[in-house]
Amino acid sequence: MKREQLERLLADGDETSSAALAALRAGASHVVWEGTTSAESLARVYGRRLRHTLRRGIETSGLAQAVRRLDLHSRPVRLGQIRAADGSWVFMLFLDEDGSKLVACTGVRRPQ
Repeated sequence: MKREQLERLLADGDETSSAALAALRAGASHVVWEGTTSAESLARVYGRRLRHTLRRGIETSGLAQAVRRLDLHSRPVRLGQIRAADGSWVFMLFLDEDGSKLVACTGVRRPQ
């Protein structure tokens, strides 16, 4: 997926989407993988990650909201990732099947 397409999907989003957009515009790397995954299974996986990050005190952005959105989304999703140029944050993107809509976005601060 082209950078410009991702920028459009992230525009007018929540705080986490705005942070991912800012990272993208600042030169972050990005990828959107082919294929889809069950939103239900991703909600379970990211629910476990939420509990883990809370226990460990790892800073996240939008993780609880992403879990809720995935849990409510009844269709498969495509996964994408934005990695900040300085490595400080990694954002996971959950797109609808054809990649035309952002379902959810979450970020995790990486240790320096």
